Amino acid sequence: MTTQKNGNGIDLYTWATPNGRKVSIMLEELKLQYSVLPIDITKGEQYADEFLMISPNNKIPVIVDHENETHLMESGAILMYLANKTGKLMSPIGENYWKEMEWLMLQMGSIGPMLGQTHHFVKFNPGKSPYAEERYRKENIRIYGVLEKRLKGRDYLCENYSIVDIATWPWISRYEFQDMNLTDYPRLKDWYLRIAERPAVIKGYAVPDPLPVPMPN
Repeated sequence: MTTQKNGNGIDLYTWATPNGRKVSIMLEELKLQYSVLPIDITKGEQYADEFLMISPNNKIPVIVDHENETHLMESGAILMYLANKTGKLMSPIGENYWKEMEWLMLQMGSIGPMLGQTHHFVKFNPGKSPYAEERYRKENIRIYGVLEKRLKGRDYLCENYSIVDIATWPWISRYEFQDMNLTDYPRLKDWYLRIAERPAVIKGYAVPDPLPVPMPN
């Protein structure tokens, strides 16, 4: 990993968010060579014309794969691309594949957007919209309950550790932002800790800032 373009491997444009961490964790799991290009979204760097050329939606993460000059935005698409590129962390098309797609789409369409709104209203703008705070607090509880139920009798969200866990875990790592206590969800907490101990997760979480993985009591 480097912090500037080098014309080789993969360039990762990212910031310290759940969506950004999905991709840095995936790259670490796959042991692919990559360079980190921080995009400070707190300063509006995602709206720069140069970044807009590779990210039409003005969001991180984005990758540029110099092996074939492919560039991709949207974290779910990036995870699928990297899994397909290496043949790892995603099943071949079949029953397990479609189950992984089901739970990946749940993360992309529900877990991320709903928990992200909680960060906006509950963590960063408390007291401005009691209706929104109540709505997203209730949705947190519902989502955590879905995951808790899914993890009954299994170590991971699908048959094996996969892009589904990599996509979902960084959002649960913000449990404090969501005012959630993982102790209330023992299977989810066990899953969280199991993944948090992986060396690639520890390394990927610290991109682009050297932050430790949050560890619940």
